[in-house]
Amino acid sequence: DAQWAFLGWLVGITFFILGLGTLLPWNFFMTASMYFNRRLNKTEWSNGTVVVQKEYYFNNWMTLLSQLPLLLCTLLNSFFYQRISEMVRIAGSLVFILVLFILTAILVKVTMEEDCFFSVTMATIWFINSFGAVLQGSLFGLVGLLPQRYSAVFMSGQGLAGTFAALAMLVSIASDTDLETAALGYFITPCVGTLLTLLSYLLLPRLVSGSALRSPRTGM
Repeated sequence: DAQWAFLGWLVGITFFILGLGTLLPWNFFMTASMYFNRRLNKTEWSNGTVVVQKEYYFNNWMTLLSQLPLLLCTLLNSFFYQRISEMVRIAGSLVFILVLFILTAILVKVTMEEDCFFSVTMATIWFINSFGAVLQGSLFGLVGLLPQRYSAVFMSGQGLAGTFAALAMLVSIASDTDLETAALGYFITPCVGTLLTLLSYLLLPRLVSGSALRSPRTGM
């Protein structure tokens, strides 16, 4: 009994990490809006006043390109559910999210023309939220196969994602480094978080009883 209780505790921690990982993309990009706006909205002097050379409306575009793929991929989840195994949907989404976060971290150190940087960032936001929607829908389907307490733990992890991103931003700002290095450290954090989420998912089948997750729907 003690062994099963310990395994149940480990499964709960795993689902908490998975819940945290599902909302890292949205929260980290939203919290970093100051960095993106500062990099995009270059200013110049004109008639004794500071004028923005070109307004990109980053926050508006970020919100739009985050919510649209979320809606579309949520609608398509039933299609994915029938034709693509759970392992591919979840692990594949996490791998792509990790790659996109690594790309975002690399771009901190890359000098780019503003229009090009804006286009690449918007494409990244679109795809990272698309994979995030597939990931979230698939994990809700998985946690629904288990007792209700795991759903509560999973959603608790989701609720902490915003706090985690905010703390990462505060640590980056408080660090005695230049803005570029602070931004790099900030975007490395979700890379580590996403990698931990992927490893937690791959470990999950070893923690739960085979009969709890082995079904045609899960492919595990």
